[in-house]
Amino acid sequence: MLEAQSARAAGLEGSQSCGTVRTEPQPQGWGRLAPSLALGWRKRTVRKPGPTPGRRASSFQDLSNNPAVLLPRCWEQLLLLLAISADDPQLLQLCQRVLGQTLFERLMKMTFYGQFVAGEDQEAIKPLLRRNQAFGVGAVLDYSVEEDLSDGRSRTSAAEKEMGGAEKREKQYRAHQGFGDHHGGVTGAHTYFYADEAKCDQHMETFLRCIDASSGSSEDGFSAIKLTALARPQFLVRFSEVLVKWRRFFHQMAAEEGQAGRAVLDTKLEVEKLQEALAKLGIASKTESQQWFTGENLGTNGTVDLLDWNSLFDSRTKLSRPLLIPNRKTGQLEPLLLRFGEEEELQMKRVLQRMDVLARRAMEKGVRLMVDAEQSYFQPAISHLTVETQRRFNGSQPLIYNTYQCYLREAYNNVTGDVELSRREGWHFGTKLVRGAYMEQERERAAQMGYEDPINPTYEKTNEMYHRCLDYVLEEIKQSRKASVMVASHNEDTVKFTLRRMMELGIHPSDKKVCFGQLLGMCDQITFPLGQAGFPVYKYVPYGPVKEVLPYLSRRAQENRGFMQRANRERDLLWKEVKRRLLTGNLFSP
Repeated sequence: MLEAQSARAAGLEGSQSCGTVRTEPQPQGWGRLAPSLALGWRKRTVRKPGPTPGRRASSFQDLSNNPAVLLPRCWEQLLLLLAISADDPQLLQLCQRVLGQTLFERLMKMTFYGQFVAGEDQEAIKPLLRRNQAFGVGAVLDYSVEEDLSDGRSRTSAAEKEMGGAEKREKQYRAHQGFGDHHGGVTGAHTYFYADEAKCDQHMETFLRCIDASSGSSEDGFSAIKLTALARPQFLVRFSEVLVKWRRFFHQMAAEEGQAGRAVLDTKLEVEKLQEALAKLGIASKTESQQWFTGENLGTNGTVDLLDWNSLFDSRTKLSRPLLIPNRKTGQLEPLLLRFGEEEELQMKRVLQRMDVLARRAMEKGVRLMVDAEQSYFQPAISHLTVETQRRFNGSQPLIYNTYQCYLREAYNNVTGDVELSRREGWHFGTKLVRGAYMEQERERAAQMGYEDPINPTYEKTNEMYHRCLDYVLEEIKQSRKASVMVASHNEDTVKFTLRRMMELGIHPSDKKVCFGQLLGMCDQITFPLGQAGFPVYKYVPYGPVKEVLPYLSRRAQENRGFMQRANRERDLLWKEVKRRLLTGNLFSP
C-alpha cells in the first residue's frame, strides 16, 4: 500500500486530469500530499478539473499527466520527436553543410538544441532556469563544449603513447589505440581530452565560470565537473591500476584465510596473521609492519579491514623503500609503484590543487560540485581524488558529491566503503547515483583486451544494484543525517521506490537530504510533478554555442532508439495536448 500511495503522490500513475498549473512557488512538504496519499492506488472514476491559478494541484497525479506543465513548448517537442526518428547520427553535419550556419542554428534551436541545451551562454540560459525554478526545479549546470573527434589528432592525443612495460600492466589499464576516442559507445556524458597542463588550467577556468553561472541563475544549484578535464588521463589510468592492485592484494590475503566472497566491510584480517603473511612474502619484517600499524594507529582492535588497509597505502607511498606486492600471475614480488614516480606525484598534486580552487569558489558562491563518473579504468583514481576533496570540504555540509555507477559489479562495495569512511572521519557523504553512460564501450573494450567485463550482466541486475545502493544511503540518512543523495534516474520505478522508502524512514522532502535529477529535455513527466510537490529535483542543464555542442547533440541523436522507447508516455501526452488545444481553439498557447 505504501508503494502505491507514494506512486500516486509522485504523479507516476495514469490519470484523466488535465488543466493549467500556477507557476509561482508553492507550499512544500509531505503535509500537502497527505490527502492524495490516503487515496491509495485505485484509479479515479470521476473526472476532476485541473488546478486553477489560485489553487494548488490536489496531488502529484494532477501534475504528472498535465501536458501544459510538462512541455510548455509543445510544438518544439513534437518537431523533436519527428526529427530524431531518422536515426542518422550524421544528419546534423549534413544539415549544417546544406543549410549554412545561420539557418542551421535556427533549425537546431527549434529542435535538437532547443530540447537538450539551455542556451549559448550564462545570460541565455537564465529564462529557462527561472521558469524551471518557478515549478520547483533546480539546475545542475554543465558547460557542454567538447572536442569533435572526427579528426585523427584528437584520437592520438587521447590515447597517448604507452611509456613502456605495457606487458607487465593489468590489461584493463593498458592504453589501446582503438579506444583513444573515449567518445565511442558513450551516451549521456561528454568527455575532455588531454593536450597539456595549460589546457587543464583552461578547463578549470571554464568550470569556475560555470560555478559563477550556477550561483547567479539557480538556487541551491550544482555545477558539474569532470576529472579527465583536470588531469592527464594516463595518470588517472596508472593511479587506478595502483589502487586496484593494492585492494586486490588485501582480498587475496583474505581469501587465503577463508574469507572469499564476503562483503567488503565484513572482510577483516587479524593483525598477527597479517604481519606473519607480510614477513613470509618478504614484503616487510614483523618489526617493520608493526611500525606501520603503530604509526597509523591501526589494528588496535586486533583486526584490519579494507579502509585501514587503504589508509596504510596512503602513508606507505612516501617510504623510500619500494612497497612490494606479489604479481598475480607469476607470484614474484614487484614494486607496487613501479611506474608511479615523481611525474605522477606532481600530476596528483596539480589535480588536487585544481579541485581545491573549484571547491573554494563553489563554497564562496553557495554552489555544490558534482564530480561526474567516467570509464572504469579512470574511475578508481577519480573516486579516490574526489573522496580526498570531500574529506577537506564536506565537514559541515555536503559541498562535493561523488558519482557512483550502479551498472558496475563493484558499485555496492564502493558505496558502502565510502559511507563507512565518512562515518569514521565525521564528514558528510554526498553522492549522485546513476546507472551509467559507458556500457557499450566498456563491454567492447573488455572483450577486445581480454579482461573481465566490469558491467553487471543484465539490466535487471543493474536495477537491483541501484536500489541496493540507494537503500543503503537512505538508511544512512535516517541514522546519521550526515549523508545526501541525488537519485539521478529516468526510471519511474526507481522514483517510486525512493518515495516509498523516504516515507518509511521518515525522511521529509524539506530535509533536502534526497533530491532527484533528470537530463534536460527528458522525462519531464517525472521532474515537474516532483518539483511542484516540494521535492528537491534538478535538471542536468548543458549549455554552450550551437556549433560547439554538436558532439553532445550527436550523442543525443544516437540515443534516439532508447529515448523513443522511454518517451512513449510523453509522446501520448503530447498528442493529447495537441488535440485539446485544437478542440479549445488555443493551438499556440496553453
